[in-house]
Amino acid sequence: MSSLYTTETSGEVTTYSGLVDAFGGIATVVLAIIGLAGVNPEALMSIATIVFGAALLILGGAVLSEYAQMAVTETSSSGGSVSVLFLVGVAGIVLGVLALLGVNASILTSAAIIAFGAALLTSCSAVWRLLAWRSAASRIQARGSIARVVASEVAAGSSGFQGAAGLAMIVLGILAIAGVHSQLLNLVALLVAGAAVVMTGSTLGSAMMGFMRPTSRGSEATSQIGT
Repeated sequence: MSSLYTTETSGEVTTYSGLVDAFGGIATVVLAIIGLAGVNPEALMSIATIVFGAALLILGGAVLSEYAQMAVTETSSSGGSVSVLFLVGVAGIVLGVLALLGVNASILTSAAIIAFGAALLTSCSAVWRLLAWRSAASRIQARGSIARVVASEVAAGSSGFQGAAGLAMIVLGILAIAGVHSQLLNLVALLVAGAAVVMTGSTLGSAMMGFMRPTSRGSEATSQIGT
């Protein structure tokens, strides 16, 4: 009973964290678009870096909390790659604050974008394994569900887009730090980053909500039988 309660609580935390993370990605996209429109781009670029760092921090914490519940042998290696999200999120917030204070804003933002891209690229397979594991667990409880098969395909596409976005961010960050239209490329990279986190966060949140439903029904049925 205690382990069931702990698992459900962890699933709820991951669900809400994924949705909050998606909102952080949306905020990053909006800030990047406004910056690209020419409205105080340097300040918005720094603020978007801080917001995305916070979103990455939340995503890393959510996925790590789920890996803590997984009793599988690959947890340690996957958890190590996911922990990069947490650390890079903290570093991105620090770099964003420094950039907002006017300390080499373009260079620090470019460095943060390269770190963000590397974190997304290295953790995409770990995020996919987590969603695949949750999907397999739900199919044991509710076999033959077409919705869960579709959710698995969406999860694979989400992790693939995350990896491609991470690679694109690394390239854009390197070009920006080399002085090639630095401000423009930084804002475009943040736009791509926000879109990637929106997809990953919303997929994680919606998948967790879908995976939790069979468990909750099963627990209700068990309680009714007990009474």
